[in-house]
Amino acid sequence: MKASLKDIAKKVGVSTALVSYVINGKEREMRVGEEMVARIKKAARELNYQPNQIAKSLKSGKTLTIGFIVADISNTFFANLARIIEDEAKKSNYTVIFGSSDETPENAWNLMTVLLNRQVDGFIIAPTVNSEAQIKYLQEKNIPFVLIDRYLPDLPANYVALDNYKAAFDAVSLLIRNGRRRIGMVNYDTSLFHLQERSRGYKQALTENKLQVEPVLLQEIRESHLKEDIKEALDSFRALEPPVDAIFFPSNKLTVTGLKYIRDLKLKVPDDIAVVGFDETDAYDLFYCPITYVRQPMAAFGKQAVELLLKNIESNKNITQLNLEATLVVRASSGGMPDK
Repeated sequence: MKASLKDIAKKVGVSTALVSYVINGKEREMRVGEEMVARIKKAARELNYQPNQIAKSLKSGKTLTIGFIVADISNTFFANLARIIEDEAKKSNYTVIFGSSDETPENAWNLMTVLLNRQVDGFIIAPTVNSEAQIKYLQEKNIPFVLIDRYLPDLPANYVALDNYKAAFDAVSLLIRNGRRRIGMVNYDTSLFHLQERSRGYKQALTENKLQVEPVLLQEIRESHLKEDIKEALDSFRALEPPVDAIFFPSNKLTVTGLKYIRDLKLKVPDDIAVVGFDETDAYDLFYCPITYVRQPMAAFGKQAVELLLKNIESNKNITQLNLEATLVVRASSGGMPDK
């Protein structure tokens, strides 16, 4: 038989109301002494007390759950972000339910429907392409949400994202300072705004340094044909006269896949070709040359997104849009000073 508040009260010798204050985290508000709080919590553990979440949600109108929809939870960027969000949410007694959209609006909509049926209190979403209708639906239904990593520039909504333009601009500017003049970029063929901003930053860095922005140096590939298309892009870079002397990869998957093919080509990094990647991943440490990369502020992403969502859940409907700055981690692959 499940233990109740009454059972805890009987064991400690206090009122059920006093036990309720402690179990519901109101001990400070009700000025319950620390010794009494410890005794009540100890009794609850000994009796294996489990709160009735259904009853609590009916009383509060909340389920204390958050839906987190990402592109691919197996991607190290989203996996790390999910853990940070989970830990941040736990501080406010929220549980996070994760799901992957696989970059398709249909999957995202199906997942959102499932989570709405589970009565989550709000969403943190990395939106897919063509997801405007889904975001508008949440707005029309007054369902709290925060976009993360990506946002829709023409649709006012809460978001926490990177200043992608500046991150790419700084990465390519580093290569130029290190003497590189034929800098290629491999990006996805996508309408996602954050990736387009990285291409814009790449082009602007070339322009401001009086280097020609050649269409052949910006290769856009299909994510569904990642390995084949990266090989084709890098082969085209090497066939140019003169060939590229540096490459900027604007995502961790692009970077890792590109490095594998660079290794297969037996090119030396940075002697034959300099490389700057994006996002932090353990895979970089397995490459013989320490990789320079753009580090996103993951902890700040997670903390700000959860805080913003919880404020929105508590009826603060003001729109907040945060563009955080990246850190460029400079190592040997970009052709500058090698790691000591």
